[in-house]
Amino acid sequence: MTKVALLDYGVGNLFSVANALTVAGASVTITNDPKDIETADKVMLPGVGAMRDSMQHMQACGVDVAVKQALLTKPVMAICVGMQALFDYSTEGGRVPCLGVVAGSVERFDDAWVQNSQAIKIPHVGWNAVHTDSDHVLWQGCNDEYFYFTHSYYCKPDQTDARNDGLVVATADYGRVFCASIIKDNVFATQFHPEKSHRAGLKLLSNFINWQI
Repeated sequence: MTKVALLDYGVGNLFSVANALTVAGASVTITNDPKDIETADKVMLPGVGAMRDSMQHMQACGVDVAVKQALLTKPVMAICVGMQALFDYSTEGGRVPCLGVVAGSVERFDDAWVQNSQAIKIPHVGWNAVHTDSDHVLWQGCNDEYFYFTHSYYCKPDQTDARNDGLVVATADYGRVFCASIIKDNVFATQFHPEKSHRAGLKLLSNFINWQI
């Protein structure tokens, strides 16, 4: 059975993520212990909350270092704020430096954007169709499914950076099309919450659990 280290850095929807991973077929350890992370087959970085608080918690318990080390050797999946933390910085609460794994920023939705002839509501909460043309194994059986979102900020990869070629593998539309999922080497991230997305979410988590790099 695949061992997944679910990183605990003081914030995040840990227990619902742990339950969903277990249902999808993983053996889950909630931890911030470097030994657990080192012995795990895969690593999950969840996230719910404000970016500044999230980064402070990560740095305080060493999760920032653990994620970068894990990326050298094993698959890592990041969810919502966990995905946003991979970027260079977030504009939430000013300019918050993040992990810098992915070139780009995290920006707030613009309340001037329009969806169905009405200004969008912020935060973006609820079910939204997610589209991908990718044939990557992580997205098999999940194209054009609905996933559950809850966020006020979205990831904006730096399109001028050649390292981001092919980075965005799925998008959603909320006033404008935005990045819903990325794959870069052995990191997989989603802005939405697979653990709250029923059958489609469990399928995506199962794909991650079975992913070989």
